[in-house]
Amino acid sequence: MRTRPKQLERSGVIYLIPFVVIFGVFGLFPLIYSGVVSLNDVDLRNPTQMTFIGLENYTELFADPFFWNALRNTLTLGILACGPQLVLALVVANLLNYRMRYQTFWRVMVLMPYATSVAAATLIFAQLYGRDYGLVNSVINALGLPAVDWQAGTFASQFAIATIVTWRWMGYNALIYLASMQSIPDELYEAAELDGASKWRQFMSVTLPSIRGTILFTVIISTIGAMQLFVEPLLFEGASIGVQGGVSRQYQTLTLYMYQQGWSFFNLGYASSIAFTILLIVIIALGIGYVGRVVAQRGRQFVLKQKAVL
Repeated sequence: MRTRPKQLERSGVIYLIPFVVIFGVFGLFPLIYSGVVSLNDVDLRNPTQMTFIGLENYTELFADPFFWNALRNTLTLGILACGPQLVLALVVANLLNYRMRYQTFWRVMVLMPYATSVAAATLIFAQLYGRDYGLVNSVINALGLPAVDWQAGTFASQFAIATIVTWRWMGYNALIYLASMQSIPDELYEAAELDGASKWRQFMSVTLPSIRGTILFTVIISTIGAMQLFVEPLLFEGASIGVQGGVSRQYQTLTLYMYQQGWSFFNLGYASSIAFTILLIVIIALGIGYVGRVVAQRGRQFVLKQKAVL
């Protein structure tokens, strides 16, 4: 006996109920409540006592130089971490896509950094980048170059933190790319090989266009992750200094600044306004990316039509 369409629709709704309930309790309600808190003056030591102040937290935020410093640090850290991370992930995934011995072993090894505790990894990298006895400076000195104070300089500290993020997430993205690459039909590579295309040309003309959607997905996820960067800068120089993002706030991110305002200064309303501003920035960034993708697609279609006419 065939299942009726209405029964299928009803069963689908039933299966969605647990997700909707969990998302409403742990996702939607905290989001709405944070929005309400951001419009009030709230002390963390007495969170039930709220004084409505409207948009004062936001007007104060946009005039706050520490907020703009944190935003700038977040953007530069995101660029330093996400760009090289995704490029390396593509290279590693392409190498793993070839037939080789011990494929499972290499795939597990690539994913190992992601399975490692982020706190432990950050503490180890902090030792590697130590000014006086760090392994990185030892190598630099062996090459005859002066040591770098990785925790003091703006670019140096942000570069060091970006390497931690790249090391941790590169393998994860590589396996996502690998899964997408393995779904590409072999016939496309065989046709390209018959046309005399080199491995590089096959990668550029067959692999990249075929996994364009996966690349867009990883870019979106990496962008959101960059806006939420917290543990690595927090522990890079110790939690007491890490909350401030270094002695001169040279690597304080938006999430660190939000944490400092909410849990160090007990200004919960101001911290909630920072959280909502982060959400707004992510939405704007994703919107710009979507518009850029649509424009690029329209441009390609226009070029193809012009070539067809000619």
